[in-house]
Amino acid sequence: MGNSLAHSADGSRRPRQIPVVVLAGFLGSGKTTLLNHLLHHSAGSRIGAIVNDFGAIEIDALAVAGALGDSTVSLGNGCLCCAVDASELDGYLDRLAAPAAGIDVIVIEASGLAEPQELVRMVLASEHPDIVYGGLVEVVDAAEFDDTRAKHPEIDRHLALADLVVVNKLDRAADPERVLTLVRSLTDRAAVTPATYGRVDPEFLFDCRPSEERIGQLSFDDLHDRGAHEHTGHLHTGYDSLSFTSGAPMDPRRLMRFLDSRPEGLYRIKGHVDFGPCDPRNRYAVHAVGRFLRFYPEPWPPAEDRRTQLVLIGSGIDTETLGKELRGCESDAPHADEHGMWGVLRYVQGSEEEPDTEETYEG
Repeated sequence: MGNSLAHSADGSRRPRQIPVVVLAGFLGSGKTTLLNHLLHHSAGSRIGAIVNDFGAIEIDALAVAGALGDSTVSLGNGCLCCAVDASELDGYLDRLAAPAAGIDVIVIEASGLAEPQELVRMVLASEHPDIVYGGLVEVVDAAEFDDTRAKHPEIDRHLALADLVVVNKLDRAADPERVLTLVRSLTDRAAVTPATYGRVDPEFLFDCRPSEERIGQLSFDDLHDRGAHEHTGHLHTGYDSLSFTSGAPMDPRRLMRFLDSRPEGLYRIKGHVDFGPCDPRNRYAVHAVGRFLRFYPEPWPPAEDRRTQLVLIGSGIDTETLGKELRGCESDAPHADEHGMWGVLRYVQGSEEEPDTEETYEG
């Protein structure tokens, strides 16, 4: 996403929002390994991190991931969700989201004993205008999953809250397919992806900074061209994407029905929507991760063709069916539905119709 400027609904310029990803999982599941992998494979994006029960640190994605040095700020003993309140977290987010830092994404690596639901609520409760919730990623140790569940039954509840579950260390599991099937049965529509050594493509979690801003930056054809065979058989396992473009306006009621019923495994949606006569002045940038959804109205650029462009990313999703369902949201109505935009406006930040935290993240 970066810190490039975008237009807000009133025509003013605002920084593009930075996603904040919560990275959780039991002790030893591989969270730090996954974060290190992201740092080394972020394609030039800068990652800011709030690590375990420590403070905010700025990390250049091209630097040695382990060289954090004295830039960590201790918050004392205990888990992040206990040691920090929402206002204190806002202070660290403010530091990382400052334009001078040049941060593109912030990752909160939770303690292995943290309560992920509280961390998610703290991010959602943040009043910082330049950040947006980027999803709860739960890391699972496939080799120890049965024993971990037996000793810590709360793991099931954590999985039910997750937007993305990374089933790590699959190479060490006696029956990998059984573990994957079991994990999928414990999630609530979350995307579930297998991994070894924490190798999850960063494009699945956030937008790696492209050479120029373009809606197709999440194309997995591009990822293959960058070296998809780097980690033979693991880097892109289970990833599916759909790029949807339409020159016809979208019907807001139909699109909201589509978004409200988005299927299991559909992790991310991004792009712009043209609602035609329902709002001829604005296009609507859409950001969805897991069950979180938000729209950002912004004036149409004067010389730009009016069309809808969306990218959908998930694990095990039926892209053909999703494409047909989106096509079914197109409208040829010449006049606006007087109340058609109400469902959309519920997810516009600052709108009187904006939903409560519990509605944007059901937990």
